[in-house]
Parts: sequence; structure tokens; C-alpha cells
Amino acid sequence: RMFGFGKSGDRIHVEFSEEATRVKKSLSSNAQTGLLPVFASSEAVRGAVEVRVPAGKKVEHLGIKVELIGQIEMYYDRGNFTDFTSLVRELDSPGVLMRDQRYQFDFGNVDKPYESYNGLNVRLRYFVRVTVTRNYTSGNMVKEADFLTLIAQPPPDVNNSIKMEVGIEECLHIEFEYDKVKYHLSDIIIGKVYFLLVRIKIKHMELAVIRREAAGAGAQQYNESETITKFEVMDGAPVRGECIPIRLFLANYNLTPTYRNIANKFSVKYYLNLVLVDQEERRYFKQQEITLYRAQTN
Repeated sequence: RMFGFGKSGDRIHVEFSEEATRVKKSLSSNAQTGLLPVFASSEAVRGAVEVRVPAGKKVEHLGIKVELIGQIEMYYDRGNFTDFTSLVRELDSPGVLMRDQRYQFDFGNVDKPYESYNGLNVRLRYFVRVTVTRNYTSGNMVKEADFLTLIAQPPPDVNNSIKMEVGIEECLHIEFEYDKVKYHLSDIIIGKVYFLLVRIKIKHMELAVIRREAAGAGAQQYNESETITKFEVMDGAPVRGECIPIRLFLANYNLTPTYRNIANKFSVKYYLNLVLVDQEERRYFKQQEITLYRAQTN
């Protein structure tokens, strides 16, 4: 379930506190790690480490330590990590283990300022790393165990509706309205589109939710857009004065909150893209940024 380095890592077992009952989640695009335990940003990270000694063998070591690390990795720069949080606890002084040994660890005041994220060009991960330091010929025993941090936010004090007019001179004039600009991850986007002037032959209208990730900086900035969902909200030609309702249930999709300039490394933004397609397959679209946040649960 947790991956170690070589066979020596298999002899170290890490268990987080209340692991059996703790909420577990997987991140989008995170096929490898599966379900991981979730910790709140202010929550202490506690658990136990077991170093297993094969029957009839002994493990000589130069000390055992556990680290808690918060790390950002750019996929285009593999092997180059930025640690924004790093704490270490010594578990054992140099000695010899004759049998399985269990140690408790407790990171009480650990700073977990950002959410775990696994994107197209960047990932932000939290993990504990246990190292049994040994001499050069034996090689260190190392085990890493990942966990997730998710950060809930209170509802915004101000949450205005969005109202915009778009048009092509003398051909098309529409007004669209969304009920607010900030949505929690299980929210419902409610809106409507009014056709004030229609002189081109519209075939259909669709709405898309787009996630835009910007990772890195300067010449090494990577911008990626992905369409989270796209669906038709109208099929057939509208007439003047027609009003088309929009309802989109966000809980159906694997969304993250909006992230703005995380540790000066990356941002993630979301947009609603309204697209009109005419009978010549010309596309007219209007994009509007929305802010997503993770709601507090009672």
C-alpha cells in the first residue's frame, strides 16, 4: 500500500493515527497512490512506525528518524523538489535491533498551508519519510507514506451574480446571467441565457467548465487547459426573447478549489465557457472565470 525503496523499505511499516476510521480520498489524475488518509491543515499528524526484523537476524543502525515533508514537484523538472514544510523527529539513537520495534511519532505544530494537488504539470504532496540510517555497505532503509491535506473555507462575505452581454453588431445579441461568481465544490451553478437579437442561424449552444493550470515561471511556465465537462444547453434555433435555463451540478466532477499563486509555483483557475455554434459551424464563445472553494462540513 505504501511504496518503499527496494526491499529494505518493505521492512518499515507506517500507520497514521485513527487510520481505520479516518476519511480517505484520492486526488484527480492520481492513479498510483490510490486512497490516502486526509488531515486538516491545522491537525496534528501522528502515527506509529514499525521496523521489522526478520527472524534470526539483527539490524545494526546509526539512528532512526521520521520526517514530515510538504513538497512541490514540477513534472518538467523531475528530481528537483521544493520543500515548503520540513520537520524531523529522532526515533532512536544508534544501536542494534534484535526484534521488531515500534515507535510513535507526533508532529503537533506542523504548518500545512496548501492543499494536496496532483495536476498536469505539477504536484503538491505531503508525506512522512522514515529513514533507518546504516553504514555505507548495508545502505539506508527508507519508507515514504503519503497523506492528503484539504483546506475548508467559510462562505464568502460577498458573492455577486454575473451578468454579461455579448453580441455581434446587427446579428446577435445575448445576455447571460449566473447566480454567483463563487461556488463550493458541491454547489449548483444556476443561470440563464436571454436572446435579445437573433439574425444568424444558431444550431446549438453548449456550456463547458474549463480548468487552467499555470505551473512554473518565465520561460519555463507551462499553461495547460482541460475541459472538465461540456454539455449542450440548447438544441435548435432560438428566437428573439427566448430564455434558456442553465443548471450544472458541480458535485458530479472531480474539482479542486481555485489556487492562486501557490508558493510562487503554480495556479489553478476555473472558467465557464458558453459556446454558440451556427449552421456554418462557426463558434461564438464567451468565457467567465468563477472561483471554487472547499466548503466547511459540520
